[in-house]
Amino acid sequence: MESTPKSALTKKLDAVNEFERTPVPENKLKGAASFWGMYAGEHIAGTEFVIGPLFVAHGISAGDLVSGLLVGNLLAVLSWALICAPIAIKSRITLYYQLEKICGTRLTLVYNLVNALMFCFLAGSMIAVSATAVGIPFKMTMPSLNDFYPNSIGWIVAVLGVGAATTIVAMFGYTQVARFAKYAAPWMILMFIAAPIAVFPALGVHSLSEFWPVANQKIWTGIPLAGQSKFTFWHVMFFAWFCNLAMHIGMSDLSILRYARKWHYGFASSAGMFIGHYLAWLASGILYALFLLESNQSMEFAPGPVAYRAAGFAGVVCVIVAGWTTANPTIYRAGLALQALMPGSKTWKVTMIIGMITTLAACFPALVMKLLDFVALYGLILMPMGAVIFADFWLLPKLDLKQDYAEWQHIVFSWPAAFAWGVTLLICFLLPLELFFKALPGWFIAIGLYVSLSYAQQRVLSKELAGAKI
Repeated sequence: MESTPKSALTKKLDAVNEFERTPVPENKLKGAASFWGMYAGEHIAGTEFVIGPLFVAHGISAGDLVSGLLVGNLLAVLSWALICAPIAIKSRITLYYQLEKICGTRLTLVYNLVNALMFCFLAGSMIAVSATAVGIPFKMTMPSLNDFYPNSIGWIVAVLGVGAATTIVAMFGYTQVARFAKYAAPWMILMFIAAPIAVFPALGVHSLSEFWPVANQKIWTGIPLAGQSKFTFWHVMFFAWFCNLAMHIGMSDLSILRYARKWHYGFASSAGMFIGHYLAWLASGILYALFLLESNQSMEFAPGPVAYRAAGFAGVVCVIVAGWTTANPTIYRAGLALQALMPGSKTWKVTMIIGMITTLAACFPALVMKLLDFVALYGLILMPMGAVIFADFWLLPKLDLKQDYAEWQHIVFSWPAAFAWGVTLLICFLLPLELFFKALPGWFIAIGLYVSLSYAQQRVLSKELAGAKI
């Protein structure tokens, strides 16, 4: 009897092997092009249509924005290439399996739940961005800066449609995620270049020499919108560096870079940082500034209509695709986090569940309106465990201490890792600093705590073993 289309699809999904608990084999490693495409696609994305405008709303000046983005994005690329990628290509296992070996199954379970939830919210914000474009032909009421709950049935329908499409791509695994991004990225780059150029005349820019005066007077004026705080160079620099903190210093991209043939593929993140987080943030800020001028400082905040004003139907498509290319790998990562809790489950089934949760979260516009704060908080919460991995991999051997201690001693809950995570977060939240600035001191605190507590733990065991031999 021939297989039905449904059973054939199920078999194809079941055949997807993401090597959740084994190192990626040599014949599955990928070349540099996959990573340049994936990072470009993921970071030339839906968030760019939100973050660029939010910088405008927070009253950043043109000089502070340009210099802050330069320094912050450079630090982010170095974090991927020098901190995350070397560990990824040496171990070739997922973040979640790496943590299980270091922290034990029970502590990793707690981390995976938190991680999956954070990824769901992040991917949800991207689905919401795409939904603002999907709703344009139907004259959907767009959310505003102050909206928290869904504002219409049309909004919910648009979110459900985008969420379903995004989840289906992620269910087919990393290969399909990377392929989708690789084909979408070049076109999106052109859109982010063309759209702001198209609106220059409407802003009063008719030559290159006129751009900088207009940028200071009409785009990044240094004056925040009503109800928004004032941003400086330091806000931009730390945000550009740490908006992907969970991925590089937090080590989530161990799950992605484990497929890389060489560690320096981590520099492929520069495609996302300098084309996406630099060029695209500037471009979307320009588009939003024009929207504010033409709408008399409207509080409506919807990337779809902003892009449509600049590039017509192509702008709408760009917003939709940009949301997908970020949400796809994010849902994929979240699926791996949850699958690590249920090793017997098929990854595609777990990813489908994650996609449903993500789509539900996307119905709430607050994910977009408070994106800067959420991204900073999300990175901060996951950062200490990345510091634990870094210390366990590089520092413990230099101190003659055992790596992967939980696996070696069959421990299900590592108290050094748990204390490092919990105490670091407690100290960070008590620090009299804005949210954007807490992660940097927190990383060093987490490393110090984990190394000192691991030293104490392993020295106690050594004494016990020595006493048992007497």
